[in-house]
Amino acid sequence: MMDNVSVITIFYLSGLNEKMSERFILFFLSLLCYCVILLVNITLIVTITLDKNLHEPMYILLCAFCMNSLYGTTGFFPKFLWDLLSPVHVISYSGCFLQVQVLYSFAASDLSFLAVMAYDRYVAICRPLQYNSVMSKQRLIKLLCFSWSTPFCVMGINICLTSRLKLCSPYIARLFCMNWFIVALACFPAETMVNTIVAYISILFYVSHGVFIVWSYIFLIRTCVNSIENRAKFMQTCVPHLLSLITFLFTILFDFINIRFESTYLSQPLKNFISMEFLIIPPIMNPLIYGFKLTKIRKRLQDVFTFKTS
Repeated sequence: MMDNVSVITIFYLSGLNEKMSERFILFFLSLLCYCVILLVNITLIVTITLDKNLHEPMYILLCAFCMNSLYGTTGFFPKFLWDLLSPVHVISYSGCFLQVQVLYSFAASDLSFLAVMAYDRYVAICRPLQYNSVMSKQRLIKLLCFSWSTPFCVMGINICLTSRLKLCSPYIARLFCMNWFIVALACFPAETMVNTIVAYISILFYVSHGVFIVWSYIFLIRTCVNSIENRAKFMQTCVPHLLSLITFLFTILFDFINIRFESTYLSQPLKNFISMEFLIIPPIMNPLIYGFKLTKIRKRLQDVFTFKTS
């Protein structure tokens, strides 16, 4: 076993097996997808930033949510597009860990933002008289810092634990670097016990975010059942949040099942698509859902496009 231990400086990403002709098609589709992600998220960010009427906690959280989508997709698409046109798919040792940090912290931050947005809706509908004092500027800044810094630190701890492992192979059977697959390359499986424990603690920590969201919606639904006004608020502001949450959970769940219980019955292209879902579907769907559903944003966008065309 010791003979196989060597210093690994690069990783080979072996998840892309399509022919070059198919890769050109994938390249243009992926480029189009990335451009759409940039367009819809930047449009929403600029709209909220420039309109002072949208400088409210709910819209500021949405703006940060879209910024996080740009952060996460930038950690994947440029490298993926380059690989589609390259004969060899490699990434440096440090570059691989950086990609893991970006992608994992992006996904964790998404769930943190969804939890904070659920709390914001709970206060707005269940405690409307206290909303301005509870969701003050200082509290909002703290919640934003929590949503970004905590995932970054949690994922950083996981990656630091992985970086101490001696690896026996540089081959990762995926389109991009994933912590679980790097850990699986360890020469001494006994050394990965700490990684597994910390990984499951991290998962439980973010499962608690999901529990908090469910708790928030139990109170929201109870409050809205007997009030027509609150039901209207719920349909207007909570339905987009629920759709975003469901979209996120389904994409992450499929990816988690794909990683932990990898099936030999699935083709490699299907495995690749499942692993990419959380980087494609939520970043596109979230701005569209909120843009079409939230009245203030929809009207603002209509005003902008009407002005341009007139």
